[in-house]
Amino acid sequence: MKPIIEPMTERDVEAVTRLRVAAFFEGSARTPDEDAAGLRTLLAGDGFETALVARVDDVAAGTCLLVRRELEPAHDLTPWLAGLVVDHNHRKKGIGRALVAAIEAHAASIGVERLYLYTWEARDFYSALGWVVVEPFEQDSHPMLLMSRELRL
Repeated sequence: MKPIIEPMTERDVEAVTRLRVAAFFEGSARTPDEDAAGLRTLLAGDGFETALVARVDDVAAGTCLLVRRELEPAHDLTPWLAGLVVDHNHRKKGIGRALVAAIEAHAASIGVERLYLYTWEARDFYSALGWVVVEPFEQDSHPMLLMSRELRL
């Protein structure tokens, strides 16, 4: 089934927080309540930043964000594609690609010419989508890649 990609709403926050905490914050000091509060702040923002959700059978199966700030103070760049995660049961079905494309389209529609992200594990995924390595670096003693993508306006 093809996912429906749309802006995240309050009804998604709990499910998306579970996905994000499992993917990014397990074993860290960041709590589910803190992550949910961050998502709610993003939802109440000015529309430049956005949180998208992929729905399959009306259930949140994945998410991706466009944010102004990420990885401070490692890089003073903006804006960022961040927080891409797809539920394990829905991987390898094009949902991640659809979410990235939707974030890129949103960014281009508001005049963004270049997006950034950081990754290590998903470097091949993003490279296949046209993202290029800007530089390797270390974050908390782990290897990372800063990647970017020029958008067509």
